[in-house]
Amino acid sequence: MKVLLAGGGTAGHINPAIAIAGYIKKMEPDAEILFIGNRDGMEQRLVKQAGFEIKSVVITGFKRSLSPKNIIHNIKTVGYSFESRSKAKKIIKEFDPDICIGTGGYVSGPVILAACNLGYKAVIHEQNAYPGVTNKMLAQSVNRVMLANEDAKSRFSDKAHFVLTGNPIRPSILSTKHKEAKEKLGLDDSKPIILSFGGSLGAECINRSMAELIVRSAKDQKYHHIHAYGQQGTWMPDLLKSKGVDPEEYDNLDVRQYIDNMDECLAACDLVVSRAGAITLSEVQAKGRPAVLIPSPFVAENHQYHNAMSMVNKKAAKLIEQADLTGELLIETVDSMLTDKSVLEEYRQNAQKMAITDANERIYKTVKEVLAES
Repeated sequence: MKVLLAGGGTAGHINPAIAIAGYIKKMEPDAEILFIGNRDGMEQRLVKQAGFEIKSVVITGFKRSLSPKNIIHNIKTVGYSFESRSKAKKIIKEFDPDICIGTGGYVSGPVILAACNLGYKAVIHEQNAYPGVTNKMLAQSVNRVMLANEDAKSRFSDKAHFVLTGNPIRPSILSTKHKEAKEKLGLDDSKPIILSFGGSLGAECINRSMAELIVRSAKDQKYHHIHAYGQQGTWMPDLLKSKGVDPEEYDNLDVRQYIDNMDECLAACDLVVSRAGAITLSEVQAKGRPAVLIPSPFVAENHQYHNAMSMVNKKAAKLIEQADLTGELLIETVDSMLTDKSVLEEYRQNAQKMAITDANERIYKTVKEVLAES
């Protein structure tokens, strides 16, 4: 089987594509895999690190505000769109795939559209509850639209052919056990464990609000904290020290720049405080973890808000919008969840009910079904 994948721009589009490719290779070691990515996108690094070949096109997105600078950018984008589609057609013809898979991002559009125009079978995967512009555009042209979240279906054309697959989840997330993770982290059952983060770059609003809760916990020892402040939050340890708390002096505080053992931290914790990226929420659901979600308002189509509301509506998470976020509100929300064990258990069970832990298998099955169709 020869498979071409296109997706890029953010890790949320790239990592699902890499996971799909990895599972196909696991099931069919002789499968030939080729990625097409944006020349300057992070997919160039991530795909190569995963051991797959990638070819490049150049594509950018449109700017919505019509300043002189953005008008020039948009004119260039139109040109890139035609060039990338032409180059994508050339790559596709040379590779001659059995199927093409798009996982979103600007690069996915011209590649999958070119594949459909050339008569190749194609499917797309939408990670979010609110679909991106690219996938909405492609939905009626492809053989299947694979959804991670059922709420997304109503936001597509009803003429598309849908299948619910979920988001691919890292095997280590699924296999790491609660008790074993706590032992590895040197934690016990004496106090609830909060895991908080704002993405690899960090989120200033989460860092500042969480600092207030961390300072209180340093004084009353009520919770154990694992908090990642991210690449742009290196000021946070100094902020805590200015409030009289040096995290290194407290056994219940683990404040660091990155979480590189997310499988253990997620398995060990009792509550997650985070943004609402699609893959994050899929992993939270897979582990059955209640959450306090603070969606980023700076993402396309405000999709993190819709991701969060999918869990909120199922009583699996509580929502704090960034405009409303304060340290006081965060402390009140966390306390209300962690002090009522029956509520926490209800949210835990509801989160677990939402989980789709066999997404790779479902996606592979969908690909094989499409290939079997005349």
